Amino acid sequence: MEITYQIEKDLSVQEFIDCLKSSTLAERRPMEDTERLALMVRNADIMITARYDGQVVGVARSVTDYAFTCYLSDLAVDQAFQGKGIGKELMRQTANAVPGVKVHLMSAPAAIEFYEKLPIEKWPHCYRFTDQTEF
Repeated sequence: MEITYQIEKDLSVQEFIDCLKSSTLAERRPMEDTERLALMVRNADIMITARYDGQVVGVARSVTDYAFTCYLSDLAVDQAFQGKGIGKELMRQTANAVPGVKVHLMSAPAAIEFYEKLPIEKWPHCYRFTDQTEF
């Protein structure tokens, strides 16, 4: 099985949606809001895909300043293709796209076991807030 990886400049929203649905990540994304998903795709700084026979089977969507930090906000691999090194390769390709920059991500509950097996630094804390937060 040959998987090809590439930085995507024009990934379609439907391909992104299909990949999220085939992974476990759709549970935590606004799947009912196609407009928001389109903005997520369009406004990503780095979008790397893994394709098999032209079909997107993995995607890494990141936002970065290209100087200090990169946030890998979506790492999704089709469940039928998991366990084949695609997620690790998408992570490697993301890091290569921002040399010298620290890449951060927040694990989905279903992916914790995957990340804990990797030689990456685990941080014990993360905080989240929105425009609805009352400070």
